[in-house]
Amino acid sequence: MDKQQIPGVKHVLAVASGKGGVGKSTVAANLAVALARSGSRVGLLDADIYGPSQGMLMGVPQGTRPEVSDNTLQPIVAHGVQCMSMSFVASSKTPAVWRGPMASGALTQLMNQTAWQEVDVLIVDMPPGTGDIQLTLAQQAPVSGAIVVTTPQDLALLDARKGIEMFRQVHVPVFGIVENMATHTCSNCGHEEAIFGTGGGDRIAEEYEVPVLARLPLSMEFRVGDAAGVPVLNEPDGPVADAFAAMAAVVIAQLAGAAPSSGPTISIVDD
Repeated sequence: MDKQQIPGVKHVLAVASGKGGVGKSTVAANLAVALARSGSRVGLLDADIYGPSQGMLMGVPQGTRPEVSDNTLQPIVAHGVQCMSMSFVASSKTPAVWRGPMASGALTQLMNQTAWQEVDVLIVDMPPGTGDIQLTLAQQAPVSGAIVVTTPQDLALLDARKGIEMFRQVHVPVFGIVENMATHTCSNCGHEEAIFGTGGGDRIAEEYEVPVLARLPLSMEFRVGDAAGVPVLNEPDGPVADAFAAMAAVVIAQLAGAAPSSGPTISIVDD
């Protein structure tokens, strides 16, 4: 199948995870905002057809519908990012009880029938796993790279490996690993503890010769921000925001073809 450039989009970057619950969508939303704040023109496509969440994460009011012009959907702009999600075109109370081909068709329409406006990088928030949606994206669009989000425990790492192997099979370069929930700091005593284990991100990064782009804490900032639809980048001087800004710089370099074989590792502590 010939890959077609998505109209109005220069680069496509997939943010993926082997399993659900590791914070992939939160990472995708905050990376999109970080890239936009760095000066890039950014789009964010919620490809989780069955469980879209980017509308809430980006603070788009429930029930918001995109304008339709010349048979194309106008992206909804939030926090400087052009957004499109299944949640914008379907009822929030109606589950998408679709077989694989229907879900893949919905992704194709959202990708190609959205009027992206000169987007430098389109962040695609993938559903967890290695199914039809992932294959549809890899087969139909020229994906510049992928970021795999995991947590340190062995089960998540096992599934992350499957995700990396999938991207290798479809010839999509993996830009790096994001290790989420790496540590937790007690709000009372300040004790830091790696409650999900340590070294998982490093092991998988070494195994596949890719960098650990960031280690993010199990943080109250994420929970509050996700619920309020306000990315943590709205606190630009915090350590989490610094991590995303550094990650965005590495991604920009990788998209330009100028990144070294191993990028920097951002390790932060949640104060």
